[in-house]
Amino acid sequence: MDFLALDFETATNEADSPCEMGLAIVRNGEVREVRNWLIKPRQWPFFSPFTMAVHGIRPEQVADAPAFAEVWEEAFPLLHGATVVAHNAAFDMNVLRSTLISHRLPLPTFRYFCSVSLCRRVWPGRKGYGLGPMCAAHNIGFTHHRAGNDAEAAARLVLLAGMATETATTEELLKRSRLKCGGLSPQEHRTPGGKVTMLG
Repeated sequence: MDFLALDFETATNEADSPCEMGLAIVRNGEVREVRNWLIKPRQWPFFSPFTMAVHGIRPEQVADAPAFAEVWEEAFPLLHGATVVAHNAAFDMNVLRSTLISHRLPLPTFRYFCSVSLCRRVWPGRKGYGLGPMCAAHNIGFTHHRAGNDAEAAARLVLLAGMATETATTEELLKRSRLKCGGLSPQEHRTPGGKVTMLG
């Protein structure tokens, strides 16, 4: 099973205000690497009190962090052409798309799916499908609302879903769970539900 898990934390309620980005790289059914970048958002030094209460990242912690454009130089080749998962993918894909457009940076081409939707299909009847409850149910320890940790936790849930459905590849898992993918490209953003936003 090969895929990438993506997670963002934002400085404000604006989508294009990422202050942290995490990627978990899964190859052959194992989490091979987790990358985490603190980011100095364009809104710096303003951070919303609400978002700080969620993730604990403060303006002074990113004062010397790279801007998103510098982080994107590393992340773009990893994401381009990949299969990507995010827990509540609508949020993370909106952050990525909005940030790339506002910074006039190249958009990658990849397909993506939501691990919340996957968990609903594989483990129906749970009271909650947030990352915290799902990880607690499967004894996955992590520090919630830090991007690298959240990305790795989402990746491990996908791998457990693969075991639960006895599937060896991401393609088989998506087919077995009857889960549709969305897609991002320089031309369009297509959600798993079929909504298409033209970007080119």
